[in-house]
Amino acid sequence: MLRIAVPNKGSLSDATVDMLREAGYRTRREAKELVVTDADNDVEFFYLRPRDIAVYVGSGTVDAGVTGRDLLLDSGSNAVEVMSLGFGRSTFRYAGRPGHVATVEDIAGKRVATSYAGLVRADLERRGVSAAVVRLDGAVETAITLGVADCIADVVETGTTLRNQGLEVFGEPILRSEAVLIRGDRPGEAVAVEVLQRRLAGVITARTYVMLDYDCPRELVEKACELTPGLESPTVSPLQDEAWVAVRAMVPRVGRNRLMDELYDLGARAILVTDIAACRL
Repeated sequence: MLRIAVPNKGSLSDATVDMLREAGYRTRREAKELVVTDADNDVEFFYLRPRDIAVYVGSGTVDAGVTGRDLLLDSGSNAVEVMSLGFGRSTFRYAGRPGHVATVEDIAGKRVATSYAGLVRADLERRGVSAAVVRLDGAVETAITLGVADCIADVVETGTTLRNQGLEVFGEPILRSEAVLIRGDRPGEAVAVEVLQRRLAGVITARTYVMLDYDCPRELVEKACELTPGLESPTVSPLQDEAWVAVRAMVPRVGRNRLMDELYDLGARAILVTDIAACRL
């Protein structure tokens, strides 16, 4: 039975559960459930702290899990990223008071407060900057005000919290993070998570694309296919009227209305859009 770690709370939790549900897996019904067995799919889900998931996966306690890329890299575990999942995006950056620290080089000899000590130490070492890293479990934004640090390194989503503390970001981003599927770096691990990976990829495709069917004059099919190239190539089928063909292609969900207008202008007819997110892939 495949053992999968799922974030039990935080910004990644609900989105992960929704994606697993769309992929056809059984998920927990209430927050108190810590272990859910899905016998039909031969899977067992363990709801764990997001920060601990990479450690469990890297040690082989569970086979796979969903966590943030920042948490994975900060953990230093042997887990490896399998695929990005398209949600939970954030940027990890340095921040400080305007006029005090303006570049990463200015951090040299100073104190940096962060909840991601491993990630920050690795970044400073890569840049050749020597500084003291102060690890905090939370409320990093107040570290400068309280005199614990000279600057901070933290996850930035909108930047509102930083601005409220009189801070601004500086330097290039340390990391661009998002939710990722991870597995252990051991023989056979890649094969073990193939079904899970394929199902999650199907959900991402269904969320990103819609299926477009339309009839097109045969003489214009080449131009029509340029408008709707699909993921690989569109399917073109003959119709009873030899002057027309039927075309089927997956197209991006965003911008589909503009695309339909262009097809109508080209001379296409009987255009039908199917939401493949409502179907199991």
